[in-house]
Amino acid sequence: MHVLPYLIAAYVFLTGCYGLATSRNLIHAVGCLAVCQSSTYVLLLAVGYQNGATAPVFSDIKPGSRPVVDPVVQALTLTDIVVGATVTALLLALVLQIAKRHGTVDPDELRELRG
Repeated sequence: MHVLPYLIAAYVFLTGCYGLATSRNLIHAVGCLAVCQSSTYVLLLAVGYQNGATAPVFSDIKPGSRPVVDPVVQALTLTDIVVGATVTALLLALVLQIAKRHGTVDPDELRELRG
C-alpha cells in the first residue's frame, strides 16, 4: 500500500477544491483553501516516509548502521504548516475587513469588486 498516502492527499486536495468551487461564503472558501493546504502535509510526509527508519539523531549509534528518514522533508512540512497558518490568518483578516466595509461575505453580492 505505497500508493495509499498519495491517494489520501489527492482526495483531501480534491475535497478542498470542490468546497472552494461550491462555496457561497468567503469564510468557507478560506477554510477550503486550508483543507487544500493540508493535503500538502500528507503528501510531504508520504514522500519522506521510510519503513523501519528512525529519526536522524546519531548520539547513540554509528552513522550508516541503520536507515534514517530525511530531515529536510520534515522541516519542509513544518514550514508548510507555519506558512499555511499565516496565509489563513491573513485571508481571514481580509474577509473581516470585507465584511466590515460591505456588510456581507457572499462573493456574489460584492458588486464593487467586479471590474
